[in-house]
Amino acid sequence: MLNKLIFTTIVVFANLYSQAQSADEKQIRTSMNEQMEAWNRGDINRFMETYWQNDSLMFIGKNGVTYGWGPTKQSYIKGYPDTTAMGKLDFTILEVKRLSVLYFFVVGKWHLTRSVGNLEGHFSLLFKKVKGRWVIVADHSS
Repeated sequence: MLNKLIFTTIVVFANLYSQAQSADEKQIRTSMNEQMEAWNRGDINRFMETYWQNDSLMFIGKNGVTYGWGPTKQSYIKGYPDTTAMGKLDFTILEVKRLSVLYFFVVGKWHLTRSVGNLEGHFSLLFKKVKGRWVIVADHSS
C-alpha cells in the first residue's frame, strides 16, 4: 500500500512538473513568434520587448559584444534602418532546453528574406524568468 502511494505521488509530481515545463516552453515559443511577427511588421520597438530591459542584457553578434537593452536596440536600428533592410524574418527552433526553474536555453536558425539580398545564420538564446515573464538575457547570433 505504501509503495503504491509513493508511486502515485511521484507520478502526480512528475506530471505537474511536465505540465509546468510545457507551459514555460510554450510561453517562450509564443514570445519568439510574436517577436518574429513584430520584425516582419517593421516594428523594432515591439521586437525589442522580448529582450530584458536591463543594462546587463548581452548581445553577441558579428561586431562583438554589446551590453544593455538601449545599445542593443540602437545596433538593430543602425543595421536595419528600414523595412527593406529588415526584410521578412523566419526562425527555425532546433532546441529548447530547460536549465533550471529560472532559465531556458534556445538554439535555432534565422533567415531574412530581403530584396537587397537574403541573410541567415544561427542563434543561441538564454531566457530568464523575470517578474513572471520569460525574457532574453543573452543572445548570440551569427
